[in-house]
Amino acid sequence: MVNVEHGCLAALEEHGLVILDKNDKILRNALLWNDQRTVKEVEYLNNEIGIEKLLEYTGNIALTGLTAPKILWVKNNEPEIFKQISKIMLPKDYLAYMLSGVFASDMSDTSGTLYFDVKNKKYSKEMLQILGITEEQLPQVFESYEVIGNLKDSLKHDLNISKDIKIIIGGGDQAVGAVGVGVVGDGECSISLGTSGVVFVSSEKFNVDRKSYLQSYAHSNGKFHIMGVMLNAAGSLKWWAEQIFEDKNYDDFFNKLDDTKINDSLYFLPYLTGERSPINDPDAKGVFFGLGLHHRKEHMNRAVIEGVTFALRDTYELIKNLGVKIDTIRITGGGAKSKIWAQMISNILNVNVVTIKIEEGPALGAAILAMVGTGLYKNTEEACKDIVQLNKFYTPDTTKVKLYNDKYNNFIKIYPNINSLFSLI
Repeated sequence: MVNVEHGCLAALEEHGLVILDKNDKILRNALLWNDQRTVKEVEYLNNEIGIEKLLEYTGNIALTGLTAPKILWVKNNEPEIFKQISKIMLPKDYLAYMLSGVFASDMSDTSGTLYFDVKNKKYSKEMLQILGITEEQLPQVFESYEVIGNLKDSLKHDLNISKDIKIIIGGGDQAVGAVGVGVVGDGECSISLGTSGVVFVSSEKFNVDRKSYLQSYAHSNGKFHIMGVMLNAAGSLKWWAEQIFEDKNYDDFFNKLDDTKINDSLYFLPYLTGERSPINDPDAKGVFFGLGLHHRKEHMNRAVIEGVTFALRDTYELIKNLGVKIDTIRITGGGAKSKIWAQMISNILNVNVVTIKIEEGPALGAAILAMVGTGLYKNTEEACKDIVQLNKFYTPDTTKVKLYNDKYNNFIKIYPNINSLFSLI
């Protein structure tokens, strides 16, 4: 997006691959973040190159959604297109290039390419060699709040703008969204309840998770963060309510949860398009487990929303196991509008939860980055303290915490006992 006064690009879509030829012509449709076609390339990177080397080179392992496996996929499946590549960029960087003429990216978004040495904030020469690309094909990398140039004169004329408009590069959607909810201090945490579900923790130092499938990236405030991404959070609810029942009345969906009990036998695995964190299984499928004759639609509604929240807790527990102390979680995204879901998150994760008065976290984060980049604030911490306002607070209900904890312990046993069956489907 572009801030009218100062110019700021927030992320539109992390990890996507946009490739141009020497004449700046787009060579093929972009490969998006949730594209799962790169399974073979991921297996090659994780198994033949090896996870330890990937962690050494980048701080992360290969996942199907990341950019490096997409480049390998093009190389392996569309070699004639691969030979023509002159510029490799992310979707928002293409817009920045069109607006400013500057070939640029930012630290937070580039962290998710798997050819960037996140700890040292530079391209990994080893990964570029593995992929068969050069640094000349890649953009110059800035901090998310930095000015990369001005709006091109030709566009100023077309838009009837007389003054110079600075273009600030922006960042990955989750990193920018975290700024928009004020998650910029060490150990501060947010959960984004959009189509995907993201547990995001800001950090002063770079952390590498060597045991699971968390991502360690640069933050858009100039520091670092660690996060886990599940592919279908509110997306699972949308599928269940709209595609199965053609019903967009989400208030009814949540309000009827009180007609059912927590200690029920029904569970839902929300792996509708495979999964990233914490199981990293592109073959995983959605599952209802434990159905009985007494179950009604209301019970299945509860199972869907609980299943998503249990999966978020999976990632939350992994981050806590790294020694991160989390007292409060700020929730954002469309799902944060539901008081019932907010309270459920508090109960299932056994943590204080707070919502933000301005719901459009990524848009506000982009505006904050623009204000920092143009000198209206010294840094993101100062800006967030002044701008971000908290809204509603939720605390765990101790009785429900125990019930949900027992149910969660059953939930985490289901996938390991059936995952071998997914490859047969």
